[in-house]
Amino acid sequence: MSSIGPIGKSWRGGVLAVSLLALTACTTLTSSNIAVSQTGDNPAPAVVPAGTDPDDVVIGRREHPRIIAAYGGVYEDRQAEIMVARIVGRLLAAANQPNAQFQVTILDTSEVNAFALPGGFVYVTRGLLALASDTSQLAAVLAHEIAHVTLRHARARTDRSRTNEIVDRVITSVFGGSGGNSARTQEAMAAFSQNQELEADREGIEIAGKAGYDPQAAARFLTVMSRFAAFSAGTSAGDDGFLSSHPSTPARIQKALDTARTMFGQNGMGETDRDGYLSAISGMTFGESPSQGSIVGRRFVHPASKFTFTVPQGYTLQNSQSAVVGVAGDGEAVRFDSADVQPEVALTDYLKSGWIAGLKADTVKSDSYNGIEMATGLAQTDQWFFRVSVMRLDGQVYRFIFAAKSDSPRFAEGANETLRSFRRTTAADLGGIRKLAVQIVTARPGDTAEALARRMSGLTRGSELFYIINDLFPGDPLVAGQKYKLVALQ
Repeated sequence: MSSIGPIGKSWRGGVLAVSLLALTACTTLTSSNIAVSQTGDNPAPAVVPAGTDPDDVVIGRREHPRIIAAYGGVYEDRQAEIMVARIVGRLLAAANQPNAQFQVTILDTSEVNAFALPGGFVYVTRGLLALASDTSQLAAVLAHEIAHVTLRHARARTDRSRTNEIVDRVITSVFGGSGGNSARTQEAMAAFSQNQELEADREGIEIAGKAGYDPQAAARFLTVMSRFAAFSAGTSAGDDGFLSSHPSTPARIQKALDTARTMFGQNGMGETDRDGYLSAISGMTFGESPSQGSIVGRRFVHPASKFTFTVPQGYTLQNSQSAVVGVAGDGEAVRFDSADVQPEVALTDYLKSGWIAGLKADTVKSDSYNGIEMATGLAQTDQWFFRVSVMRLDGQVYRFIFAAKSDSPRFAEGANETLRSFRRTTAADLGGIRKLAVQIVTARPGDTAEALARRMSGLTRGSELFYIINDLFPGDPLVAGQKYKLVALQ
């Protein structure tokens, strides 16, 4: 069962996945054969590293639109696209792949992630771009992923994934027989073995160093990502990003540093281009994209699809890879996502179509709130009681699944309260949405890290985040004239 959203719309984390509609428009940005995805879902006509098995291209083409859908679409930022393409061009020449064609896609998600598919498909998220602080750090990540492709790790991983069924435990409880979660499957696709990671580390460091970038950047950025993963773990229910599939242990960081020093000398030198990099990511969206849905307290607002809803008191909302989820401290939860349902299918028939385990068919009934067609029903498994609702708005079907250990009047009222709150957005709803973006500032004589960090104090743990995204620690001095990152409301 997958969540398929409205045609032409994307929703971060796969809550509304991009429908497979338009052909990808790709632009060649350098003299090298680098295509950067800009819109749509399908790959460029030819994306083939030298010596690629034709079957690899088939695999890459098949999975490419699924990756874009699972990660909320393609992020369009001309400055960042040009920078990424130029870096990849240099890396390919250093990897003895000057005639290879790779498609590099910037994914519109806050996750810190990068990975590769067979056939020359390389992905980097805007979350990772926002976390890196110079060109050499991004080059280290891209070289690592190019190494996975040239070493054919991606094909080996895909072969293994065919034998593994990855399921989401929560969904399995309610989705009868089809508990597969596309986002979890996507994470498995992006994962390599430990030996492959270390092999790609070594190969990637060599490629980046030969391309003229600082070979020690891999160790530096692995450290930053490790700090950010720890920070994220304190603000969300776990991190499904880069460090899940690219474990950054102290031993691995030290090994990356040793490799760089062995290959390029103790004080290996190379380009970092901090100023150029920070200029390229200035203004980049940080965190969740408001256009793909925003959480404002207990309320979720989706500007593009023009709806909003509010969960009951006691619930905390957050975006997961496959849905908007809310959790209450007393063991209750709600999941909201979308489904692809033909317009001629009645909502009551859809509820009874077999996608819910334990559905009590005699409880299914039609309803309507705020002029929106709905259908509701009850389901029960060995351990959970569910109140399930579906609604159709502008041709798209959305689903609420409330779960509790047992039914109760309070639980029923909370579910009904949420359904009654589901409505079209108003100007007032949209006016409460604010965008977080990367802002670049230049340190002046006398500026301190503590003073700059205070400029982010309006964000949750903003001061702590300042030090991480700038690879600093409290007490570190600033360099007058050097650029630093802030995250600011716009």
